[in-house]
Amino acid sequence: MEKQSLNPTLVYVLAILGLLCCCFGGLGFILAGIAFFIAHNKLKQVEDNPEDYEHSSVKAMNTAKIVAMSILIINLLYFGMTIYRITTVGWDEIILQSETLMEEWENQ
Repeated sequence: MEKQSLNPTLVYVLAILGLLCCCFGGLGFILAGIAFFIAHNKLKQVEDNPEDYEHSSVKAMNTAKIVAMSILIINLLYFGMTIYRITTVGWDEIILQSETLMEEWENQ
C-alpha cells in the first residue's frame, strides 16, 4: 500500500497572507486561523492512521502548523492592540495622526 503525502502548501500560503494582512489592524488572524485549523485537522487524521502517511510530509505539516500558530498569535496581539487604541484614543484622533504623518512624509 502506498503511503499518502500531506501537502502543507495551502497552510503556508494562508499563513503568509495572514502575516501580510497583519498590517490591516491585525485582521490576518482570519487567514492564519484557517491555516491553523486546516493543519490541525490534517494532523488529527494522521494520529488516527499514522502508518498511512509519509513521515517527512507529517513533519512538514507540523512545521506549517507551528508557523500558522505563530502568525495567528502575532495577529491576535496586533488586533487587540488596535482595539485598545481605538477605545482609548478614538478613531478620529487616529485618522488625524495618520493624516499628519502623511503630510510630513510628503513634505520631505
